[in-house]
Amino acid sequence: MGVYLSHPKTEKFSEDGENESLRYGVSSMQGWRATMEDAHAAYPDLDDCTSFFGVYDGHGGKAVSKFCAKYLHQQVLKHEAYSAGDIGTSAQKAFLRMDEMMRGQRGWRELAVLGDKMDKFSGMIEGLIWCPRSSEVKDHNDDWTFEEGPHSGFHGPTSGSTACVAIIRNKQLLVANAGDSRCVLSRKGQAHNLSKDHKPDLEVERDRIMKAGGYIQAGRVNGSLNLARAIGDVEFKLNKALPAEKQIVTANPDINTIELCDDDEFLVIACDGIWDCLSSQQLVDHVRDQLATELNFLPSVREYLIGVWLQWLVLKDVTI
Repeated sequence: MGVYLSHPKTEKFSEDGENESLRYGVSSMQGWRATMEDAHAAYPDLDDCTSFFGVYDGHGGKAVSKFCAKYLHQQVLKHEAYSAGDIGTSAQKAFLRMDEMMRGQRGWRELAVLGDKMDKFSGMIEGLIWCPRSSEVKDHNDDWTFEEGPHSGFHGPTSGSTACVAIIRNKQLLVANAGDSRCVLSRKGQAHNLSKDHKPDLEVERDRIMKAGGYIQAGRVNGSLNLARAIGDVEFKLNKALPAEKQIVTANPDINTIELCDDDEFLVIACDGIWDCLSSQQLVDHVRDQLATELNFLPSVREYLIGVWLQWLVLKDVTI
């Protein structure tokens, strides 16, 4: 999906940061796409004891991935389950909440801003919004009130995005994933996949798609979408007789929780453009080689990649 360039844009954009528990780095490259459709969120201090990292791989446009980068972590914080210590439930509800928030006049307006259709103040073209500022992480007291307007009946965007997030609290790591982005943990140099690529040919995905009235053609949902779970993509979520979890395409994430140990070195979250070129083990080997030689690591393929280095593995500052 999307328009391609005659020559790839190979300039890379990278950033890094740290707190007392971990270090992280982010790197992206637009590649062949006409516009950068992916986004990320990196909050090492989501609260006093929690870190949040997410990769959002957009398709059909960039508005949904930017929306997730701006609001998903806020909804995790806001849900009552989070205050009760149930991070898994708060993450799941936050994923599903994205589709709800993107409906109606307010959803349409926010997507228009993030998709460069209009400036939120003047209505003019705005091309600079792509990732939330760190200061926005604490601004999560928004009730998302209903707005009247010409787009009050807006059902949601036809574009969409994957979402793969890692939430670290003390020694607990929770990964929530919808789509074909992937989170991989390096444990003593061995790659451990902490998420599943939600492709339409997986049995559980295929069964849901068929039961909801969809079909799979050439490995794509209804001959169009090459992944089975995503935020957005409203055309696959219009069956009013079914809950969000049972639609042809669902934003409902798989949740995986593990306890980190001293053997855990780093984790990587990346879009499918990385995994199309490297296996999980190949990427882990490559990152370990770069860390061992204390070189900056910049991926040689398109897409987003976030690396998180755990503090109990003593490393010098690294930018990926």
